[in-house]
Formats: sequence, C-alpha cells, structure tokens
Amino acid sequence: MSSLPTEEDPRLTSVLHEGRVCTGVTTVRGRVFLSYPSADRPGVQVVEALPDGRREPYPDAAWNRADQPPDGAFVHVNGLRAGPDGRLWIVDSGTPQIGSTQVPGGARLIAVNLDGDQVDRVYHLDEAVHPDSYVDDVRFNGPVAYLSDAGAAGIIVLDLDSGRSRRVLDGHPSTVGGPLIADGRVLRDPDGAEVRLHVDQLEVSPDGRWLYYQPASGGMSRIATRWLDDPSVSADELARRVERWCETPSTGGTAIDATGTIYLSDVERRRVLALAPDRSVRTLVADPRLAWVDAMWIDAEARLWMPAAQLHLTAGLDGGRSAVDYPVHIYRMPVEAGPPPRDHV
Repeated sequence: MSSLPTEEDPRLTSVLHEGRVCTGVTTVRGRVFLSYPSADRPGVQVVEALPDGRREPYPDAAWNRADQPPDGAFVHVNGLRAGPDGRLWIVDSGTPQIGSTQVPGGARLIAVNLDGDQVDRVYHLDEAVHPDSYVDDVRFNGPVAYLSDAGAAGIIVLDLDSGRSRRVLDGHPSTVGGPLIADGRVLRDPDGAEVRLHVDQLEVSPDGRWLYYQPASGGMSRIATRWLDDPSVSADELARRVERWCETPSTGGTAIDATGTIYLSDVERRRVLALAPDRSVRTLVADPRLAWVDAMWIDAEARLWMPAAQLHLTAGLDGGRSAVDYPVHIYRMPVEAGPPPRDHV
C-alpha cells in the first residue's frame, strides 16, 4: 500500500465543486468550461461554469442530448481545451465508454468559436481509428494536432488544414498500457478484470520539437515531431525514433508550462509531480484531497487547475462499486510559469 499524504497544503484553493465526476477544465478570456465523462451517471457532457454558479450546456443543449445520432451531438466527450487560436476544442472519444465499439462518425475533434458560441468545424477521425479505439486527448503544434488513443494503443496525427488524419505508433510498446494503480491498489472493472488504458497523456514541447506521451499506467516517451509530421516516414522508422524519457507512475493528467516543465498527477500517491526538461522530478504538491487529478490546465495567470476527479472510485474502475465522495472539487494553485503560446494563451 502506498503511503498517502495526510496534511492539506494551504496553497490549494477549491475554486469549483461539482455534483458529478468532472475530468476536464479549461479557461479562456475569463470563461471556464468543464467536461463530465458520464463515469458516475449520464447527463450533460460539456458546460460553461457561469460566475453565478449555473452550469450552462455548451455549446448548446442539442449537442448534449443523448438520444441523437453523432451528427450534431456528442457521443462521449473525454476532453476539452482552449487552443492557441482561442477556440474551444472538444474531443469526442467516439464510443460510449472505453471497451465499447466505435459509433460510426463518432470519433471527432470539434472546434467551437467562442465569439458566437457556434461549432466552427468538425474533424472526423474515422480514417484513423480502430473499432476498439477511445480517442482521449489532444495537443496542438501549429497546423498539426496530435490525439491519443487509450482504447486501441496509438497516436492520431491530424492535419488541421486538410482535415486528413492518420495513425502512427499503432500498438508500439511505448503506447501500450499496463495495470493502473491508484491509492495503492490495482484498478478493476465491474467484471474483476484489471483496467488498462493505453496512450493517454501527451504534451508538445514549447518549441514544438518534441511530443511527450505515455499510457495512463506511466512510462513517458518522446519522439521528435518532425518524424510524426512527415507522412512518408515508415512505421519502422518511427518506431526507431521513439525515446524513453522518464519512468512515471500511473497518471491521471498532465500539463506543460512555458519553460518545458511537465506537471503530471501521481494517482498512486495523491500528488502532482514536476518533470523538468533535464528529466529531474520533484513533488510539486501532495495532498489527501488530490484524489485522481485528471486533465490539468495552466491558465494565463500561471495557475495550475487540478480536477480531483476520483475516477478510481467510480464503479467502472472500482469493481462495480461507486465510492465517490461528492462534491468533486477542482483545485487551483500558483506555479512559476504560464502556458507556452504554442499550446494556448
């Protein structure tokens, strides 16, 4: 059993508290958006958290309806983030839950213009997904977006101009996940099987030269983006270009700052680590309230947002039993640097 922290860190401030499991938070121009993965119960998937405390379905109620086909409605939102262009980008995994089969036309990257709160463009990822894919997260690098596939291990490279997507490092050992450990125990699904999530977290270096990525069970690798971005590079050549970067624990989410420091949540020990560009690792914060910190966010004021999602306490990851302690809190604390402009502003 891992030793968990017992003392609360005064640097942590609870800024939002939710009646459902919340795994994603992003801010842009003073607005705050949240995503709910339906891990504890179905409902609205994306909301804007308004200053008066209300949660407004976003971009509208129709996109959040569960009884519509994929065209014009979410299948299953797993992540969202403001991009370097100031739009809100929403990742639809394309399947109701990990382990399920892809809904045709469901796997998408959806760009929303915040000026008119309208969907600007929908990128369909059908040509790059497998039947058992679960599109997980996205990062940007100029005209290219990289998406992780936690269901069928691999990375999706998306040309944002043409809309064409292709799959790389398909089944490569660096993308394949092992057993997940949280709070000192191996996580199991309702049937008692070990839970495995493949490549999940990914970050682009501030200069755009490197993509860092890892499965949720840890073990971070990196590859130069020049190889990923070139469609003529063979699968064998790409595999040779992968470098093991850092031995990391089971991780819920990551973020990167303008100095290239990667923040990653250690769900085994309820803490957030800081991985510097020289590969040195330090504990940024350890706190008993940081129960499965998921997708983190660094805002323009150099504050790290941490949704303590408690995913390991949901029925799907806790052997069919739910032990989530509501409300689910989103914490925030100051860090030393803001986000890299390549990621967002």
